[in-house]
Amino acid sequence: MLDDKDFLNYIKAAEQSFTGWDFSYVTGTGRIQEQLLTWSYGSIVIPHVSKAQSVLDMGTGGGEFISKLAPFTNSICATEAYKPNVPIARKRLEPLGVKVIEIEEDNKLPFDTGQFDLIINRHEAYSPSEVRRLLTREGIFITQQVGGLDCVEINEQLGAPSNQEFAHWKLDWAVNELKQHDFNITLEKEEFPVQRFYDIGALVYYLNAIPWQVPDFDVDRYLGKLYKIHQMIQTKGYFDVKQHRFMIKAVAK
Repeated sequence: MLDDKDFLNYIKAAEQSFTGWDFSYVTGTGRIQEQLLTWSYGSIVIPHVSKAQSVLDMGTGGGEFISKLAPFTNSICATEAYKPNVPIARKRLEPLGVKVIEIEEDNKLPFDTGQFDLIINRHEAYSPSEVRRLLTREGIFITQQVGGLDCVEINEQLGAPSNQEFAHWKLDWAVNELKQHDFNITLEKEEFPVQRFYDIGALVYYLNAIPWQVPDFDVDRYLGKLYKIHQMIQTKGYFDVKQHRFMIKAVAK
């Protein structure tokens, strides 16, 4: 292992900074590729953003998505809970007229009741009761979520425990929860697309960027298991895992 220069070079090259929600260091070079979903969050959201009077983008990250919809003729706010992302989002979005609010709790957001007629949410936690409070009657909530079974093959190969706290987080659970909070569901989909890693450095970069996948991840701690995955990639050409994605469009009663 310690004399495998390719393996060690991949590991060393993974020591790159990660900001906002930008995986281009590994996706832009094709080192990680994802199977396509049968829906596009962006294509679903865009017509609604253009029609809405007041929009909230929950969990904006570094503002990467919402910034691409400018210029805006309506009122748009964005929230972000991950502190390192907040100044990035503000720098990107505030010149476009988007107000960025740093939050700490999903169930207590600093907005008025009925302030928004559209709330969008991509891969961000949310409180159904709080989303309903913030929406006008017939307001629309659109979310794409990462399910609780996301990429569990990584944990299995590393011998790391999976996060059982989110094992229940699936489409049917989320749909039922929204129905219980005065929403009508108008669109729902769930899929398990393949995510493919073409080198071990890409996997290490991914795990460093998403610490909740393997909360105790450390290269030295998992070096032996990482090397086994590296050997698998060298033989097969890639390492596949299944993502877990679902999306919901809901209308407030």
